[in-house]
Amino acid sequence: MSLGGASERSVPATKIEITVSCRNLLDLDTFSKSDPMVVLYTQSRASQEWREFGRTEVIDNTLNPDFVRKFVLDYFFEEKQNLRFDVYNVDSKTNISKPVSKHFLEGWRSAQEVLGCVKRPLELLVTLDQTPSSSGLQPTLLLPLLLPECPACAPHSLFLFLLGCHCWDLQKDFLGQAFLALGEVIGGQGSRVERTLTGVPGKKCGTILLTAEELSNCRDIATMQLCANKLDKKDFFGKSDPFLVFYRSNEDGTFTICHKTEVVKNTLNPVWQPFSIPVRALCNGDYDRTVKIDVYDWDRDGSHDFIGEFTTSYRELSKAQNQFTVYEVLNPRKKCKKKKYVNSGTVTLLSFSVDSEFTFVDYIKGGTQLNFTVAIDFTASNGNPLQPTSLHYMSPYQLSAYAMALKAVGEIIQDYDSDKLFPAYGFGAKLPPEGRISHQFPLNNNDEDPNCAGIEGVLESYFQSLRTVQLYGPTYFAPVINQVARAAAKISDGSQYYVLLIITDGVISDMTQTKEAIVSASSLPMSIIIVGVGPAMFEVRPIPRLCGPVGEPGVEHGPTGQGCAGRDPGAVAVLYAYQRHPASAPTPCQPQPDSSSRAALRIPHIQCLTVCSPAHPLLLL
Repeated sequence: MSLGGASERSVPATKIEITVSCRNLLDLDTFSKSDPMVVLYTQSRASQEWREFGRTEVIDNTLNPDFVRKFVLDYFFEEKQNLRFDVYNVDSKTNISKPVSKHFLEGWRSAQEVLGCVKRPLELLVTLDQTPSSSGLQPTLLLPLLLPECPACAPHSLFLFLLGCHCWDLQKDFLGQAFLALGEVIGGQGSRVERTLTGVPGKKCGTILLTAEELSNCRDIATMQLCANKLDKKDFFGKSDPFLVFYRSNEDGTFTICHKTEVVKNTLNPVWQPFSIPVRALCNGDYDRTVKIDVYDWDRDGSHDFIGEFTTSYRELSKAQNQFTVYEVLNPRKKCKKKKYVNSGTVTLLSFSVDSEFTFVDYIKGGTQLNFTVAIDFTASNGNPLQPTSLHYMSPYQLSAYAMALKAVGEIIQDYDSDKLFPAYGFGAKLPPEGRISHQFPLNNNDEDPNCAGIEGVLESYFQSLRTVQLYGPTYFAPVINQVARAAAKISDGSQYYVLLIITDGVISDMTQTKEAIVSASSLPMSIIIVGVGPAMFEVRPIPRLCGPVGEPGVEHGPTGQGCAGRDPGAVAVLYAYQRHPASAPTPCQPQPDSSSRAALRIPHIQCLTVCSPAHPLLLL
């Protein structure tokens, strides 16, 4: 659902990017300045309730933050779209993802840093809906890094939490809030408005500045690397700790921040890591638009020292594809005061490249086929299939939890599989006649050809296997992951993409081997969906980052020492699907009735979906 529920009707919408800054915020820290973060809420047109849309990053030690992270909303001219901006001081880096408003449950806990989440009905995700959700995020096969959203959920909805590798705790202070409509921002002079923050009795909370800009359809991604030489020395006991801040120009002569590099400590000749930025964030598709780059010396207290600046444009930057480009870093104040002033150093653009960001539709139009593989848990913890308490119980009146989960996901994905032949496996069972334990046996009992005809064929083979094998254990995922990975490794032309659906009732027994299998497969055209069924609460274990530079702390690497081949740090995600059900175990959130979900998704006891799908060019979720 897009902002304000407008997606319920086929109404044309415009993409609007909101940039947020604050001035003169309250200082609630004793020995430093506040560490502000802004949370955006949108108001439902139907229920009038406020729902969290997303959050900015936290900026340390400043009362005048300019946030890099933007909010992208759908704008409907004929509707009033109410917004609420809450500003918080994050006292310490302690689980900044924990809900900040009263409708979040204080008891929600995670062993990971939650980098973001988005709420979408299950059927909208699995149908690869390209319409932005109420959080303004794209539930497409090319999901960006998602911003946190309210876990106060409706049944049959999924919650996507991008997991990092750190543990955080919660400490927040309220700095104020502002209410206004999206139209007020767009209609302001230069599409900019400034509002006074309120909400802290007896104190002046400062102001919030909002800038709106319509986004172009440019889908190019620019990747560049820069270095500097002979920058000014700013630190008394050392050199400088330089970093770059990129701004794009606005029509009224102001500038909007669009990127910050990392800080390189104690050097006057820094080399920054390569980074990627959407072209529309850098210039919104206008190649001659001025781009200003400021050079700062980082200070722990937030009072970063200005070294100098230079201007360029996307068109000029792109020339570095063929040659190095050197820019003089100038400090206007020094230039006015010193007659012999030359510059404050130079910045060199070492490399620049442009790639297009393709959508799911682009790949399908180009001939990419999805290959869907199913793996079902046959461990004894599921219970005797002949007993009604079993998750595999074959009732004459309704499908089992396993069968319903298979249908809910498989019937959607099968539309993108041309031959409708799906390899289907079981794991954790003893096979007749010798009682051999297998963690990868074909459901149709055909080792040479494990394909089943359509989802109905998979269900038929699944039911037949229940009658012949003995449920046993343990729960091993690595064998079937490696099986699909071997098939995906044979494809290098983008013609095929593999999706593995694993349905299970318990905690992974071979976690180490599973992580190694995921890392090894991370550069392959492959995604893994793990659906947890049953009343047991699935443990959310610490999941390491599966990508990043070799040697970086907290990063898992494959046997060759390589990470996940440039995939996003959100390499592993956990999704929860809850339904109000008398026998269900307590859940981290309290579902409210939702009549919009399809009947096929009313799956008793389905508790957790885990998607292991790093940011491959074609991602399923």
